[in-house]
Amino acid sequence: MIKQVTVDEKNYYKRLDKFLRNNFSELKLGTIFMLIRKGNVKINGKKAKQNETELFIGDDVQIFINDRLEDISRPEVPQFKPRYMDLKVLYEDEYIIAVDKPPKVSMHPGRSEEMVTLIEALIFRASQEYEPHLVHRLDKHTSGVVVVAKTKQIARELTEIIMNRETDKYYIALLSKNLKNAKGTLNSIVDGKDAALEYTVENVYKNLMGSFPLVSVHLLTGRKHQIRVQFSQISSPVLGDDIYGDKDYNRQAKNLFGLKRYFLHSTRLCFNYKGRRYDINSPLSNDLEQVLEKVENMGGGA
Repeated sequence: MIKQVTVDEKNYYKRLDKFLRNNFSELKLGTIFMLIRKGNVKINGKKAKQNETELFIGDDVQIFINDRLEDISRPEVPQFKPRYMDLKVLYEDEYIIAVDKPPKVSMHPGRSEEMVTLIEALIFRASQEYEPHLVHRLDKHTSGVVVVAKTKQIARELTEIIMNRETDKYYIALLSKNLKNAKGTLNSIVDGKDAALEYTVENVYKNLMGSFPLVSVHLLTGRKHQIRVQFSQISSPVLGDDIYGDKDYNRQAKNLFGLKRYFLHSTRLCFNYKGRRYDINSPLSNDLEQVLEKVENMGGGA
């Protein structure tokens, strides 16, 4: 079986693997890598064996498939449907919309996801005036700034800005154990890759449970669960994080402070685009503000 497509402005992605993933969405990612590695992908009649091979408008891309399609296809992906959610818009112009993601809201539908997801709410709000595209993600239980592109082309350009680390991402977290230094840089391996962040202790809350540093975090890299992993690596996990922290300790925090998720909020995202400087801010979510008040009332800040 031969699949063929010509690169144009609507389907363009710079890297071959990204182009194939987005234009042959029925294929598993591992299958795409295998086809490239085995020389089963041709660009203008020549074999391309590198995932990062650069594409240009007008290139003809062919995929030669020998296996049964059902063996190499992705499971059916749930369709995005417009669904209402009361979204708080932090900023909007002709290129992007930035919203304040609530906690416990997934970015997009999963197999068993029944609650309204962020992309579905954005599609509802767009009302067919534009096509929202996610360019970065927050974990389900993380709240705060999310920037969304209004076209696929803008999404490609913003994704490249993020991939090139030309953004500044800031978070606030409450940790479960005091830190040795009031500020510092964490460098380690997360998900098999180098990871780095800078932190500053903004306050330390002390009560019968212990000392809880409130830290502002500047992400220097973007790895999966990076903040949660790196603070757990220095034995001070994010409070409420059952995956990388102490479940029993978190259960006490839930009972005493009403903390129903891990204490992590995306407060600020900065970047340059189309000659503009974007500096988008989100105040700490109400549920985490209430937790801080209870923590402080039990002992006060230092």
